[in-house]
Amino acid sequence: MEKIVDIIEAMAHEKNISLESAVDAFKEALIKTAKRCTSYTSEFEATVDMDRKDYTVEQIITIVKDDDERLQSEPDAVMGLSEAQEEYGADLELGDQLRSPFVLEDYGRTASFNLFKELQYHVQRQVEQDLFEKYKEKVNTIMIGVVNRVDDKENTFIEIGELKGLLSQRNRIKGEKFKKGDTVKALLRFVSIDPEMGMFLELTRTSPKFLEKLMAKEVPEIEDGSVQIMATARIPGQRAKIALKTDFPNIDPIGAAVGVKGIRINAVSAELNGENIDCVDYSPIPEVFITRALSPAIAQSVKVIQGKEKKAIINITSDQKAKAIGKSGINIRLASMLTGYTIELNEIEGITDRRGESPGNAPEIEKTTNTDALADLFK
Repeated sequence: MEKIVDIIEAMAHEKNISLESAVDAFKEALIKTAKRCTSYTSEFEATVDMDRKDYTVEQIITIVKDDDERLQSEPDAVMGLSEAQEEYGADLELGDQLRSPFVLEDYGRTASFNLFKELQYHVQRQVEQDLFEKYKEKVNTIMIGVVNRVDDKENTFIEIGELKGLLSQRNRIKGEKFKKGDTVKALLRFVSIDPEMGMFLELTRTSPKFLEKLMAKEVPEIEDGSVQIMATARIPGQRAKIALKTDFPNIDPIGAAVGVKGIRINAVSAELNGENIDCVDYSPIPEVFITRALSPAIAQSVKVIQGKEKKAIINITSDQKAKAIGKSGINIRLASMLTGYTIELNEIEGITDRRGESPGNAPEIEKTTNTDALADLFK
């Protein structure tokens, strides 16, 4: 009796699970073994006392109505009221339970063998459940691991703690190549279970959330909540836009994110295979936010249409149109992703240019020869 309880403690230590989890697995193994020895419709309850190094198993029979369907489908788990009163006493009522001790030792070596097999099985299930819960709590956090192998489909397998991680080709930044032994950072998307691979971690380096987590690690103001990331848009490996805000007047969110001489933003860009990252001041006013999101282009006016599909019509001069669209349409796509608005450009007459140099080290002032934007103020 004491020997098998000692085995539970040894298994908990060996499998690195809690003693409570190992005891739960033992109880489940006892019940399954008892059912193997009797019938699978029988009901049992197991109790383990680790202080006394003892356990008990009881068979449970529930009193039901005489016409209950379970008398046919589960004859070993229920008993009709009339039969129970006749056999065990007239004071029995519906729902009462008859309990009798079940001694596994009476069933010989077969019961012992089945119990050991069941115990191994349920301990392993408990190990997997604990691992699943452990890594489930880490979803949307950055994981660091070492590349174990890369298959012919360019899927990268990474060793992370007790589990293996999978960084598929579609979740990898375009142009990235990994080899065995490389250290890789990636965001944990899901904890998955596959019949062939077993439990594994699905990783990504293309998610906007990965960029946000990298920024939080590099920028203390984001980590402590002084600066908030309100929205993120990415075309992985090419360009990204981040909308930032702060409620502290003494903090410049853009300056905090960029860092002295760009040291912070450059560190994040380097981790993302040279991805260019634009930081934008967030505004709750859609027109202002959209105008900032289109940077470096300068919009003349913005008309927002709220409806089933949120849309913004931007009046823009011809010399700014190419900037607004960006190479291969990347700037307008990112601005649309960042703001949540479908952006439509409307080219108007006039030009927006830079006139002369500002005194000292001040930035140049943008000027326009078009006055349509002023007219909008008096509508």
